[in-house]
Amino acid sequence: MRVPPYYRKPEWQRFFSGAAVGALVSWVLFLYMNGAWMERHAKTIEQQKDEIAELKSDIEIWMEDYEELNKKNQEKLTVQEIKVKIVNDKKYKQLDTLSIYEIEEETKGQLNMLLAKDLDSVFKSRELITKVIENKSIRISDKRYKLKIKSMVIYTSVSILVEISLD
Repeated sequence: MRVPPYYRKPEWQRFFSGAAVGALVSWVLFLYMNGAWMERHAKTIEQQKDEIAELKSDIEIWMEDYEELNKKNQEKLTVQEIKVKIVNDKKYKQLDTLSIYEIEEETKGQLNMLLAKDLDSVFKSRELITKVIENKSIRISDKRYKLKIKSMVIYTSVSILVEISLD
């Protein structure tokens, strides 16, 4: 068996040459279109990388400013209010609510120096606050009472829980 002689028939020659030229043209078009597409996407990726880097640097700047402002604000925190509460007032029947109120107000009056002070200095002087409260004796209806601090919370509002006892 032999291969038919296609080179003698012009129809087959045109078909094969058209197929070869078509393959060549389609390959060139494919390379051009793929190259243009890749170039466009590479440019987009580079723009996005630059934008991401810029946004990251902006975030770092904002975070530094935010942390700095937080530190400044924390330094500026001051004592706004003083609360004194007697926890064992039910133990002494002779103390009425007015007497309890007067004791609490007198203790607050002793601590008025703390108002508008920054939290750091108030925290450092907590032992002095304890001594001021515990060394003072209070006289109510011919009896002397002493206060003892049970707990103290120092923030913008200083809350002190005290226990009262006979002197």
